[in-house]
Amino acid sequence: MWVPSLEGRSPVRYLAIVEALADAIAAGDLRPGERLPTHRDLAWKLGLNVSTVTQAYREAARRHLVSGEVGRGTYVLAASREAALFGLKAAVSNGAAAPIDLSTTVPAVDPDSADLAAALAAVAAEGRIDAALAYHSPALLRRAGIAGAAWLATRGLHLRPADVVPCAGAQAALTAVLLQLCAPGDPVLVEDLAFPGLKAAARWLRLPLHGVAMDGEGVLPEALDRAARATGAKVAVLVPNLQNPTGAVMGPARQAEIAAVARRHGLWLVEDDAYGALTDRPPLVALAPERGVLVTSLSKTVAAGLRFGLVAGACAPVRDLAGQIHATSWPLAPLLGEVACRWIEDGTAARRLAWQRAEIAARHAQARRALPGLAAPDLVPGPHLWLPLAADAGAAAARCLAAGVEVVAADVFAVTREAPQGLRLSLAAASSRAELAEALARLRGVLGVQNGSSESLSVSRSENTVPSS
Repeated sequence: MWVPSLEGRSPVRYLAIVEALADAIAAGDLRPGERLPTHRDLAWKLGLNVSTVTQAYREAARRHLVSGEVGRGTYVLAASREAALFGLKAAVSNGAAAPIDLSTTVPAVDPDSADLAAALAAVAAEGRIDAALAYHSPALLRRAGIAGAAWLATRGLHLRPADVVPCAGAQAALTAVLLQLCAPGDPVLVEDLAFPGLKAAARWLRLPLHGVAMDGEGVLPEALDRAARATGAKVAVLVPNLQNPTGAVMGPARQAEIAAVARRHGLWLVEDDAYGALTDRPPLVALAPERGVLVTSLSKTVAAGLRFGLVAGACAPVRDLAGQIHATSWPLAPLLGEVACRWIEDGTAARRLAWQRAEIAARHAQARRALPGLAAPDLVPGPHLWLPLAADAGAAAARCLAAGVEVVAADVFAVTREAPQGLRLSLAAASSRAELAEALARLRGVLGVQNGSSESLSVSRSENTVPSS
């Protein structure tokens, strides 16, 4: 049985266990799939309370080190570069100041908002608390489909409620779509810098990813055409609006070219539109409705913890998923579904989105002033900013962390060895504009920004400008 030594580790016992667990996995002493001691057994061996071990395992799961299964135990997860993103959140001990987090793409938080309290009070006043804490009712699922269709209509995607499948967040929605469209081993085309959630889902489902070259508008049509012919892939997962991590946005002409490539090769276009509502650009799948499946949620635009996701499209895969309720809608918490529907119906979601867009625009302006020359002035504002690098991104990220700012390096996103180097800054992750200003000031020193130039970065304005066509 694995029993860690906690000597010399964090004085907070549950964090000491997590540190020891991470070290044991890195050293190969614990291997992927290995079962850990039960909470009770490890607590007895270490002379700790069971609750302390429970808290440690919970934190280890949050950092994607382990996975717990009720009735089966806790198991070590396979190591991945994507999991390293969650590992950045290690707690700081010995009195050191916590670094400023610019590593996680989350919406900015309005400290004055009382929207959730108001929604919960209304649910209670209407006598609906018991229903919200029970299993789903057919009425709530129908309501969620109607609300989801109304939300997508604001994006220019007009669908019947029957063409919208509610899910427990965009990650669950994306996983369900990949399970529907792919068998293990099937090639999947993605941008050559892809968001960590997609890479993690593909690894879990045993789907090899093939990166497609990009420019300032996202994937290149000719590169997508070549990749489809070379791999025989039938699925492409793309982020046309505010691509993660680069922030690229497709113009109408590029969208039309990508839709034409999809039709020519019989590709299913799976569009992750998590950030699309932060722009005025319509979804790509609107140009290829017979081959397009859209995945989105409210987590990046309205509230991070509101795990209300949608799979949408007027095509066969979505119709098939609508019948798989236990894999799609059932994991959605009824209370969150109730809040999400209310916020869409009464305009709260739209108001919060408008606030989010204004806040992100202000933070982008901050970043452009603090890091002159590193972001094109007409770049569409989004929650993250991509800084291309001339040198090793991992080393640059380490220097940023040493200066007290967490950012994410390109290797977390890279699908191919040829993927470009860079850093992703999540501007909305800072708790306030004042905290963001402090983080940007620290980054100026680390990245050598002086008088509108940079010694560390090599940025071409043409590469980072989103064309207006």
